[in-house]
Amino acid sequence: MATTLERLKKLFIAKFDFKIEELTPETTLEHLGIDSLDKIEFMFDIEDEFAIKIPDEDFKATALTTIQDIIDAVDRFVVEQTAASQKLTASGGNR
Repeated sequence: MATTLERLKKLFIAKFDFKIEELTPETTLEHLGIDSLDKIEFMFDIEDEFAIKIPDEDFKATALTTIQDIIDAVDRFVVEQTAASQKLTASGGNR
């Protein structure tokens, strides 16, 4: 199974045509030339890839400056949303 970093690298390469060597956890989005609009558009790609919803209030464009910041946020959302989904399923869903 691919790691979050590996999956994000594929998204970065597909969307922005970066070289894989440029994409390390420490790489800043500013260094890559990604502006706030690019970040917002990329978040939609991340939501699709990881089957998550990134809450607007939790995902401020200025809060994420490195690829590691994105990895940490995605991993947190995946865990939170998977747990919430499992809890909902275990309780029989909305009735």
